[in-house]
Amino acid sequence: QVQLVESGGGLVQAGGSLRLSCAASGGTSGAYAWAWFRQAPGKEREFVARINWSGGYVDHADSVKGRFTISRDNAKNAMYLEMNSLKPEDTAVYFCAAGRVSTRSAASYNYWGQGTQVTVSS
Repeated sequence: QVQLVESGGGLVQAGGSLRLSCAASGGTSGAYAWAWFRQAPGKEREFVARINWSGGYVDHADSVKGRFTISRDNAKNAMYLEMNSLKPEDTAVYFCAAGRVSTRSAASYNYWGQGTQVTVSS
């Protein structure tokens, strides 16, 4: 059983930056693919970025490409999302997820964190 805990969310002005972290414990989290999803009020959860177990493959949604960067540190059992040039439409609860299969679908991930709120003011 893998437990995931996100941190680093907050309130930031448009154009600002935030760095989200996801800490894993339990199980062999290093063997899993990890991903970030987000959910804005009244909207479905959407894919943001994913990274394979080694960190050698990353994939970002078009809406964040060039602004967000996913990374992981298996030695620390941690994953990160560096977010730059933030926009009001990036406002959402951000979730980290882990699973054996890496896809853009939330259904592929077995383990989820509780989420961290990111609010971008205009």
